[in-house]
Amino acid sequence: MDVDWDELREVAVAAMRNAYVPYSHYPVGAAALVDDGRVVAGCNTENASYGVGLCAECGLVSNLAMTGGGRLVAFVCVNGDGETIMPCGRCRQLLNEHAHPTMLLETVSGVRTIDEVLPDAFGPRDLDRFAQ
Repeated sequence: MDVDWDELREVAVAAMRNAYVPYSHYPVGAAALVDDGRVVAGCNTENASYGVGLCAECGLVSNLAMTGGGRLVAFVCVNGDGETIMPCGRCRQLLNEHAHPTMLLETVSGVRTIDEVLPDAFGPRDLDRFAQ
């Protein structure tokens, strides 16, 4: 599947502009291409109880589920200046759960696969081995 990284980044920037960040003042937007051609997006949403804030990736994955599921094939995340940023480790794990095996991420050091940004990941396949 061809990835229009510029378009994906534009969707991420639009999502970032809706971020709710009264505490950190660090808006983040994320966008991803789904294996059926849809684009899903999310923004970070903070909370006065800092630990219950939601990352942009959480909103994106919720949007994915709400609009029909599928597998993520390409992903980009941006900050308030529209610069590409790397998802944190927790969010890489979240993305891995919903990723196509060859999912690509635009990172600060170039386009990488999900396996490159989260090597030896633990995921559903590991749990399937022990399913009854």
